[in-house]
Amino acid sequence: MSEDNENEELENLDDGFEEQATETITRVTGMYKEWFLDYASYVILERAVPAIEDGFKPVQRRIMQSMKDLDDGRYNKVANIVGHTMQYHPHGDASIGDAMVQIGQKDLLIDMQGNWGNILTGDPAAASRYIEARLSKFALEVLFNPKITEWQSSYDGRRKEPINLPVKFPLLLTQGAEGIAVGLSTKILPHNFNEIIDASIKHLQGKRFKLYPDFPTGGEADISGYNDGMRGGKVRVRAKMHSPDKNTILITEIPFSTTTSSLIDSILKANEKGKIKIKKIEDNTAAEVEIQIHLPPGLSPDKTMDALYAFTNCEVSVSPLGCVIEDNKPLFVGVTEMLRRSTDHTVEIIRQELQIQLDEVEEQWHFASLERIFIENRIYRDIEEEETWDGVINAIDKGLKPHITHLKRAVTVDDIVRLTEIRIKRISKFDIDKAQQKIEALEDRIAELKKNLENLIDFTIAYFQKLQKDYGKGRERMTELKAFDDIVASKVVIRNTKLYVNREEGFVGTSLKRDEYVGDCADIDDIIVFTKSGTMMVTKVDAKTFVGKGILHVAIWKKKDKRTIYNLIYKDGKTGPSYVKRFAVTSMTRDKEYNIGYGTAGTSVHYFSANPNGEAEIVTINLRQQGSIKKLKWDLDFSDILIKGRSSKGNLVTKYNIKKVELKEEGVSTLKPRKIWFDETVRRLNVDGRGDLLGEFKGEDRLLIINQKGDAKTVIPEVTSRFDDDMVVLEKWIPNKPISAIYFNGEKELFYVKRFLIENEDKEESFISDHDKSYLEIVSTSHRPVAEIVYSKPRGKEQPPNEEVELEEFIAIKGIAAQGNMLTKEKVKQINLLDPLPYVEPDVEEVEVVEEEEDEKTTGPAEATTSKLTTDSDETDDDSPIDDKGQASLF
Repeated sequence: MSEDNENEELENLDDGFEEQATETITRVTGMYKEWFLDYASYVILERAVPAIEDGFKPVQRRIMQSMKDLDDGRYNKVANIVGHTMQYHPHGDASIGDAMVQIGQKDLLIDMQGNWGNILTGDPAAASRYIEARLSKFALEVLFNPKITEWQSSYDGRRKEPINLPVKFPLLLTQGAEGIAVGLSTKILPHNFNEIIDASIKHLQGKRFKLYPDFPTGGEADISGYNDGMRGGKVRVRAKMHSPDKNTILITEIPFSTTTSSLIDSILKANEKGKIKIKKIEDNTAAEVEIQIHLPPGLSPDKTMDALYAFTNCEVSVSPLGCVIEDNKPLFVGVTEMLRRSTDHTVEIIRQELQIQLDEVEEQWHFASLERIFIENRIYRDIEEEETWDGVINAIDKGLKPHITHLKRAVTVDDIVRLTEIRIKRISKFDIDKAQQKIEALEDRIAELKKNLENLIDFTIAYFQKLQKDYGKGRERMTELKAFDDIVASKVVIRNTKLYVNREEGFVGTSLKRDEYVGDCADIDDIIVFTKSGTMMVTKVDAKTFVGKGILHVAIWKKKDKRTIYNLIYKDGKTGPSYVKRFAVTSMTRDKEYNIGYGTAGTSVHYFSANPNGEAEIVTINLRQQGSIKKLKWDLDFSDILIKGRSSKGNLVTKYNIKKVELKEEGVSTLKPRKIWFDETVRRLNVDGRGDLLGEFKGEDRLLIINQKGDAKTVIPEVTSRFDDDMVVLEKWIPNKPISAIYFNGEKELFYVKRFLIENEDKEESFISDHDKSYLEIVSTSHRPVAEIVYSKPRGKEQPPNEEVELEEFIAIKGIAAQGNMLTKEKVKQINLLDPLPYVEPDVEEVEVVEEEEDEKTTGPAEATTSKLTTDSDETDDDSPIDDKGQASLF
């Protein structure tokens, strides 16, 4: 083909593929260019995206108008409403019926009768011929006003349909909207009815406001990334669940966009994949959600709940996208601006309605005044001798002129014609006083309407307040807003796969069942491997992976783990000296081989140990007999070695050949106790400094937890632990520190005092009576608490003085199950916990305590310090927020 032909070919392509250039190329006509944009515009404007003026998509607007057309106060068959809507809507009955069910399930605009489906279980509605509907009172009040509605021809030109309904409420934000068009989509989340009204009022008052979504399925939502409902935002939604006992988890609310069926399916799939472990699951949902998850014995409910959030639809992310139609164009806007525009639109509609009412009342006043003049001055007699219609009109006009100076507008021919239509019977029974009363009532109404127009904002605020009073009851917030803690999947996954190792051949995996068992693992775990040749690697759990021959150590690896310390003695090369080092592995590139020695060829490891809490043992070094070596054996204490990075060379042990290294003494941790904080926002423990410091914890230390129901227990602090809202004490447990409590004994209807110690650290026990009316009044963990009793005033007598009771003197320490001593027989109004008395520590014995090192930032060996230890410890850590007043200050 010539160059000229090629140029012509390109020109033809640019012209829209109108001609065929060659026999092998079939050109597309202008359909793509001309029709696709029309189709995209139609889907965006007429089907998928709601209008900002009234919050409706076209099909929804047509359904509402059809229901208004048919409204006579009684229920109509949905099938009948669907058929009527087809006069306006150019699509099939199925799309209309589905859209109507979705509106009805939002329980705001449609009064439903029959089976309309269940948003909790996902059950569909009954067929449209079996269910009925009518407009709700709210819809009748806020949606319709034909006098200010703009109309357009329906698709076939036979009827008129509204362009937009005059909605006097931010309906779009209340119901939410979702739609996928061509090239764009929208997802506006539903918001709370009462909160929207409060926000509208604040906007009208010139105040700032914030709006957050509220979902009809309830649940919990983290709106920290909501971004005002605009593109790029995210809302995390969780099911609401709790553990009534150690073997059961109960789900009572589900996340938005899920159903009980889809939620259960996701749980069963996670169980099949080994992410979680459950015994069985039951769906008892009816009017409210109730999903029971039964756990195998010995499985932690707290850890399982975290796993449910991490691996199932118990937590989902919803991405809002605020897109609406304004002036026949898509507009991306946040919910704050949506509410402002909707509220301002409501003000304008109310203004129009008031103006129309004012015009109508003024017209009524005008004609009532004309009628009175016409009858009172007997002007109707002036037309008796007139023979023509024009003569009648002129006679009445002439008769009215002397009396119409006080009218607000000129008298027209239409006014005179209306006067001629007054019946003789009405003239004969005309009552001047009643006519004057009617005129005065109309004048009062005119004054009221003018006042409302002059104070339009105040009138609109009152309108919103009336809506809230009439329809806000029972529409309280359903979704609880709270900050979520980030759940690390590797910490909560159920490890039900077994890991094996072939040390000589250098393979690790889950399929090596004939080889050495390492431990349980999950398919999302990473494993760390050390070899005799001084290399290490981190790799993903798999069926079978080659990592290097001569495996010394293999274990599950946790990223950023600073507490697992590896102790190592190695020979640098075949003839080099031997070195000792201690290091942590906090980060690595997966499947990359690293040297743990200095990287010299022929490196070999003499001794290796992995210590989960930074333990430092003592080993014995044995040298080979050669030359004039005098000292062939000595001890090496790893606690004298600094923790450094894994790439460091280490400290020189000896330049001679080592025969063997023997473990002489097990080590103790050289790391400082971990500081643990409690974050009240997410009600979780953490080691990151968020919230209130509970203290420094060693491996054996526990937390004391007391709740409002009078239950006490101790637990090992774990970041996966969950804490209930009724918790009143959370602090580091000191075993020999007594707990003092005053409780109301429901059976004897008196207050009792008891002091006790936790006897069984692994068991939750109640320390108040089990009567239905029993309750905990106050609890203290100080040594010498003081309570103040405020007595009730007897009838006809003076107020008794308050009494202070030192609980340490009042009652001795008894068992946790003891009833305690009666506090008083008198009627008590109130009991207050006062500041405790000073606690005097008993004599102490000075002992030597080693200040332990924390991590690889250590700069030298641990130094010996002295500290005072007490036999009855009442002291807390210096950084702890808990003082001797007993109750945790964070509550």
